[in-house]
Amino acid sequence: MGANAGTAHALGGKGAHRLYRHGHSPVHALPPHTKLVAVFAFVLVVVSTPREAMWAYALYALLLAVVASVARVPAGFLLKRLLIEVPFVAFAVLLPFVAEGERVDVLGLSLSVNGLWGAWNVLAKGTLGVAASVLLAATTEPRELLLGLQRLRLPPLLVQIASFMIRYGDVIADEMRRMRIARESRGFEARGPRHWSVLAKSAGALFIRAYERGERVHLAMVSRGYAGSMPVVDEVTASRAQWSYALALPGAALVVCLLGWTL
Repeated sequence: MGANAGTAHALGGKGAHRLYRHGHSPVHALPPHTKLVAVFAFVLVVVSTPREAMWAYALYALLLAVVASVARVPAGFLLKRLLIEVPFVAFAVLLPFVAEGERVDVLGLSLSVNGLWGAWNVLAKGTLGVAASVLLAATTEPRELLLGLQRLRLPPLLVQIASFMIRYGDVIADEMRRMRIARESRGFEARGPRHWSVLAKSAGALFIRAYERGERVHLAMVSRGYAGSMPVVDEVTASRAQWSYALALPGAALVVCLLGWTL
C-alpha cells in the first residue's frame, strides 16, 4: 500500500525540486520555453568567446549576477550548487601539468602554457554554463521545464524520459539512503577494496528494485490508458515582450562576444 501511494504521489504530485527556489520575481514569471532558449543561447555565446578575452568572462559573470539579483536568488544558494562542477575543476587543475608545448615556471612548478590556457578555458566557460543552468533550475519548477520542452517541440519520448527522471530521481536516492542506513546499522563501513563486493551487491539490489518499481509504474499507467504518449495538460505561450525580456541576457552576451573577437 505504501509503495502504491508513493507511486501515485510521484505521478500526480507537482512537487518542488531541491534546486528550485520558490519566488515571485520577473524571472520566475517568464514562460519556461523562453528561459530554456535564453540559457541555451547564452551558453553558445560563452563557448564561442575567445579564451584570451578574459574581461569578457568577467562581464558574463556580471550579467548572471544581475539575473540572480532580479530573480532574488541568494549568492550562497547559487555557490552551493556550483559544487557540482568539482570534477571539471579537478580536470582543469591537471591540464597545466600534463599538456605539452611551451613551459613556464609558476611558484617553482614547470607548467604548460597551453595547459594553463586550457584550464582557464574549461573553468571559465564551465562555471558560467553551470551557473546559468542553476539559475534556470532555481527559477523554474521541474514540471514547467517539461512543458517548456514540449513547447519547443522536443521529441516526446525524450520529454517522457526526462519527466520520469525528475519524478523518480529522488525516490531512487531515498532508496539508496535506506540501504546505506541498513548497512551501517549492521556495523558495515566501506574502508577498502575488500568491501567493494558488498557495495556491488547493494548496487545490484538497487537496480533490481528500481526495475521492479518501473514495471509496477508502467503496468499502472497502461491500466489507466497509457498508449505511448503523455497528454499535454497545459499549453504555455509567450508574448513578444516576454521573449524580449528573456533574450536580453544572451543578447547582451552576444555584444560582449563580438567585442571580444574584434578588440
